[in-house]
Amino acid sequence: MAIEIFNRHELKYVITNQTYQKIRKELDKYMELDFYNQNNQLYSIHNLYLDTIDNQLIRQSLSKPKYKEKLRLRSYNGFNNQDDIVFLEIKKKYKGMVNKRRTEIVLGDAINFINSKEIPKIKEYMNRQIMNELAYTIQRKQYYPKTYIFYKRVAYFNKDAHDVRITFDSNIIAKRDQQKPVLLLDSNLWLMEIKVENSVPLWIAQLLSKYHVYRQSFSKYGIEYLNFIEKETINLSIKEKQYA
Repeated sequence: MAIEIFNRHELKYVITNQTYQKIRKELDKYMELDFYNQNNQLYSIHNLYLDTIDNQLIRQSLSKPKYKEKLRLRSYNGFNNQDDIVFLEIKKKYKGMVNKRRTEIVLGDAINFINSKEIPKIKEYMNRQIMNELAYTIQRKQYYPKTYIFYKRVAYFNKDAHDVRITFDSNIIAKRDQQKPVLLLDSNLWLMEIKVENSVPLWIAQLLSKYHVYRQSFSKYGIEYLNFIEKETINLSIKEKQYA
């Protein structure tokens, strides 16, 4: 059964491919690959971020408030079939602690839920409580699909207890409306995230120090939105000059 509730700190780092290879070799001592990486292949993650017509969620998030939230659909197979099972997720962050709640739902039902604000008939695989929580958010405002973000991932869990997770994302691509896909991170770089319920284990801190890896802010949706705004500003400036 898929995990539906997450409470953790998420620490982000951008590393080179060379550093990625070195860290992965060391992780085998303490961690094991995620089920979807057992054949040592990267798996795909497809995210469809939802927002208001004026992009309120991401604008608020970029202002770095104490509390912020994001709403999205997540799939591991894409969004091509209305009958496919996907995850409808709400991700909240308050003073550095991330709370993510999600439930499985048929893609077509999720789209109807977002558009009509009416909770679909609850199926046995759906989490009723989380659906009610999502309804509280969805019914307050009108949300629309804003941007699609795709990437490849390698994920590790610690061997003794699954309270530490490390992920590596590459080939992070975003696409908004009819615009061309945009690469959000250079192809020779990886986004590494350390996800812990409490504090970072000493061995991880020592590993970061050994390879001179430093924490930094990196929001996939945030970067995509800033790129979009920059392009819109440039296009507007060009039009103004044409009609000046």
